[in-house]
Amino acid sequence: MNQKLDEKQARFQRENTSNRLGHIASNLARLRTFCNTAYPEAVESVADETMYFIEWTAADIEPEYAEELVNIQVQIARWKLKFDSLWSDESERRNMSEQASAWSARVLDMSGLLSESI
Repeated sequence: MNQKLDEKQARFQRENTSNRLGHIASNLARLRTFCNTAYPEAVESVADETMYFIEWTAADIEPEYAEELVNIQVQIARWKLKFDSLWSDESERRNMSEQASAWSARVLDMSGLLSESI
């Protein structure tokens, strides 16, 4: 790992798990939005960051939540393997957007951040 990534990991892991899950949910919402743009590089960049965030969080949360996160991570990795063909297909991009949106809502729910603010 490069030094910049190490520093990012150290900063990220200083956050509590609720905030880390909030960052993951936020990134998934950004993925949803970016799937509707002309910037595939933005999608790939946020996808990479999200996979790191999941890796750096999964070991620190309840096993059933960790399993859900890892399943999301695996699906994002699958997208990356066939990204060019997915990106060029309008319905596949819409599916990616909808899936990222559903994941974002689920991870935000997992974080407990919404219930804390009530």
